[in-house]
Amino acid sequence: MNRRGALLATTCLAALTINLDTTIVNVALPSLARELDADTRDLLWVVDGYNLAFAALVLAMGSLSDRFGRRPALVLGLAGFSAASGVAALVDSVEALIALRVVMGVSAALIFPTTLSIIANAYTGRRERATALGIWGAAVGTGVALGPVSGGLLLEYFSWHSVFWALVPVGVIAIAMTLAFVPESRDPGVPPLDLPGLVVSVAALGTLTWTIIEAPEHGWASATTTTGFVAAAVLALAFVAIERAAEHPMLDVTLFLDRRFSAAAASVTIAFFALFGFIFLITQFFQFLRDYSALGTGVRILPVAASIAVASIAGGQLAPRLGTKAVVGTGMLMLGSSFIGVSMIGVDVDYATTVVPLMVLMGLGLGLITTPATESIMHVLPPARAGVGSAVNDATRELGGTLGVAVVGSLFSSLYGARLADELEGRLDPATLEAARDSVGYADALAAQVPGVTSALEVAFMEGLSRGSLVVGLLCLVGSAVAWVVLPANRYDPLAEGELVEVG
Repeated sequence: MNRRGALLATTCLAALTINLDTTIVNVALPSLARELDADTRDLLWVVDGYNLAFAALVLAMGSLSDRFGRRPALVLGLAGFSAASGVAALVDSVEALIALRVVMGVSAALIFPTTLSIIANAYTGRRERATALGIWGAAVGTGVALGPVSGGLLLEYFSWHSVFWALVPVGVIAIAMTLAFVPESRDPGVPPLDLPGLVVSVAALGTLTWTIIEAPEHGWASATTTTGFVAAAVLALAFVAIERAAEHPMLDVTLFLDRRFSAAAASVTIAFFALFGFIFLITQFFQFLRDYSALGTGVRILPVAASIAVASIAGGQLAPRLGTKAVVGTGMLMLGSSFIGVSMIGVDVDYATTVVPLMVLMGLGLGLITTPATESIMHVLPPARAGVGSAVNDATRELGGTLGVAVVGSLFSSLYGARLADELEGRLDPATLEAARDSVGYADALAAQVPGVTSALEVAFMEGLSRGSLVVGLLCLVGSAVAWVVLPANRYDPLAEGELVEVG
C-alpha cells in the first residue's frame, strides 16, 4: 500500500469508528432500559446526546483543524473519543452515560471534518477525489449500519458496557496510524473562531432537539413545546443575521445560494434523518416484538450495511457519467420507496422475503445519495478551504441524524403511548399504565406477567413504527422531487479529462 493509500485507510478507520458509535448503542437500548431503568426519553437522549454535540460543534471544529493543523486535530479528537468511551463503560446511571455521550460527540466533531479535509488535500484531481470520497463514504455508511451488528455480537457474550470498551482499542490504533501516515497540513489564513455564531448555533440546535424529544411528555401543542419551537426559530434567524454581519463567519450562509451546495446538503440531511430514525426503531422492533437476540438483531441489519457500501462506491463512479441530479434523485426515490414499504409491514412480516428487500433498497438509495452529494458540496470550495466544506457536509449528516432520532423517536413515543393507553384502559392501574406508556422495555417486561399486554404492545408499537416510517418516506419522496428540479445535471466530458459539462 502506498502512502496515500495508507492515509486514506487511516481517515476511513477514524470515520468508521465515530460513525460506528452513532448506532452501536442502539442495539443496547433494551439492555439500558432494563438495567438503568431508562424510559423512552432517556434512550433518545443516550442516542442524541452524541449526535447533538457532534452536529452542533462540527462546523467550528472543522475551522479549528484547518487553522491549527489537521494531523494534531485528528490525534486529539481520537484521544478524547477513546478516553470518554472508556469512562462510559464504567458508569452505572443513565444520566452519567448521557453526559459522556456528549463528550464523545464533541470529540467526534473534531475528528470527522478533519478526515474529509485530509482527503480533499491529498486527492486534488476531481476523478481521483471522487473515488477517494466513495471509499470514505462507504466507510462512513458501513460504520453507521454495522453499529448494531458489532453491538449485538458484544452483547451476546458481555454486558452493555462492552459496546464502549470495544471502541477504545480501535481509537488507539487509529491514533498510531495517524502519527505514522498522515502528513501535517493546515491553512494559516483561516480566521479566528466565530464565537457568537458558535454559541447561537449550539443554542438553536440544542433548543430544537430538546423541544422535539420532550414534546411527548409536555404535549405537542403545549405552551412549553410551542415556546421551544419559537425560541429555536428565533435563534436560527439570529444565527443567520450574525453570520451575514460577521467579518469572518463560522458559516458563510451565502454558500447556500449555490444550488450544488444547498440541494446537496439538503439531500444528505434527509438521507441521514431517514437512516438514523430507522435504526432507532428497527432495533427495538426486532428485540421487543420479534424476540431476536442482540446479535440476531445486528445480523439482520447487515443488508443495509452491505448495500450502503456497494452503492456509495457506485454512486461516486456513476455521478460523473450520469450527473449528480440523476443519481441523487434516483437514490432519494429508492430511499423513500423503502420507507413506504416499511410502513406497511406487520408484526409477523417475513424477514427474508419482505424486510431484506426493503433494507437493500434503503441501503442502495442512501449510498447513491451520499457520495455524489458530498462530492458536490466539496467541489464548491477550493482544497485550501476543504475544512469548511467538509464541516458543512458533516454537519448536515449529523443534523439529519440528530433530528431523525428526535423526530421519529418522539413521533413514535407519542403514537405508541396514546395507542397503548387506549388498548389497556381500565385494565391496569394508572401508575403502571403510565410507566408502560413511557417505556417499551417496561411494557415488554410487564407483558410476561399480565395477560393481554403483549397484543396491546404489538398494536401500539406497530402504530408508531408505521406512522413514523410513512412520514420519513414522504419526506424522502419530496426530497427526490427537489433533487431532480434543483441539483445541477453535471457530468464529465469523456473527451476532456477533469472538465465539467452542464447538462439540462
